Amino acid sequence: MTISRRALLAAGAVAGGGLLGACGSNTGRGDGGGGSRPALTQWYHQYGESGTEQAVKRYAAAYGKARVTVQWRPGNYDQQTAAALLTDSGPDVFEVNGPTLDQIQGGQVVDLTALLDGVKDDFNPAVLAPKTYDGKIWGIPQVIDMQMLYYRKSLLQDAGLRPPDTLDALVDAAKKLTTKKTKGLFLGNDGGAGVLGGTPLYAAGLQLVTEDGKPGFDDPAAARTLAKVRQLYADKSLLLGAPADWSDPSAFLQGLTAMQWSGLWALPQVQKELGDDFGVLPFPKDGPSGRPAVPVGAYAAAVSARGRNREAAEEFVKWLWVQRTDDQEDFALSYGFHIPARISLAKKAAKLRTGAAADAVRLTTDHGHAQPLLWTPAAQTAYQDTLSRIIKDGADPDSELKTVLRKVSAELDRVKKTS
Repeated sequence: MTISRRALLAAGAVAGGGLLGACGSNTGRGDGGGGSRPALTQWYHQYGESGTEQAVKRYAAAYGKARVTVQWRPGNYDQQTAAALLTDSGPDVFEVNGPTLDQIQGGQVVDLTALLDGVKDDFNPAVLAPKTYDGKIWGIPQVIDMQMLYYRKSLLQDAGLRPPDTLDALVDAAKKLTTKKTKGLFLGNDGGAGVLGGTPLYAAGLQLVTEDGKPGFDDPAAARTLAKVRQLYADKSLLLGAPADWSDPSAFLQGLTAMQWSGLWALPQVQKELGDDFGVLPFPKDGPSGRPAVPVGAYAAAVSARGRNREAAEEFVKWLWVQRTDDQEDFALSYGFHIPARISLAKKAAKLRTGAAADAVRLTTDHGHAQPLLWTPAAQTAYQDTLSRIIKDGADPDSELKTVLRKVSAELDRVKKTS
């Protein structure tokens, strides 16, 4: 199953920094008989959702102030763009899972703050925050993807259970729902170490990085919460070794699990096969300072600082991703199932106004959190390894977190020195 836009939500989905040879000299910048209109090249990663490529080419063709050539980029897109931004033959406008801190600090992308004058507050703040650095906006969010907990209403009712609204209740429900044929919960074939990331920390009222650039989980609550996630594994309540991983709802649809952590993209298929016999929840809160947690992510439209027509590129980005609200809704909901980045569009979109889809929008608006810009690949890897040892190996959460806090602190100090 092609993950496409939703791949950025998986823990560790960060832009690659290596160079890729021959990353694309066909920029589409020739005069091409377009008169005085500037020529722009726009890059997208290869979506798995049918019709997306045709749609973005249609949007570009409708723009009258420049000749926009769309390039559909298969392969390791993040690596391709990272390499291309260092050359004069890269894109003028490109979609990016970021921009990354290195791209911003390296002067590779253009400040787009002015493009959101008067409409900034209409963009979901959870996905706009990682596009913001030093008070400036470096990418315009396109659509939102989010993760949530699916549960079978009938199975919970038969067991006398309410939808779990705390982590303790989730641990209890997963254990009670586990039978010889069905497991209580599916968090991925690795027990959740890969997909959950920092979500349990947010559920405990913590965060990965504070506003002043320090580790946000130097708190006893972190160990207590991760110990409960470990308990799910120790209780044998988790489905492991499913035919498809967490991003695919097939385990949930086949009755292999009563509850499954997956994404919004799975909702149309779940609804088609289960009708009204399911509901959706955030990751439940834990502890007195806890709060429900919903991981979100968004690709953004960015402008290369090495482009030959930067002003024209900025005008095009504003036209498509700020002004053309009909196209933004079309891009979010006609090819796959996503939430528009604009709060007003998400509220009025017909496909998102009822049932579980409306619940997903509400959860995203009320409880969404994104991976912080300062959360570098090095910090991610260190934390990911720690989470895996706690969940799968039963390592002591206190000692593991003390070790990873030292590593993350050193990494954040390094990042701040280069700022």
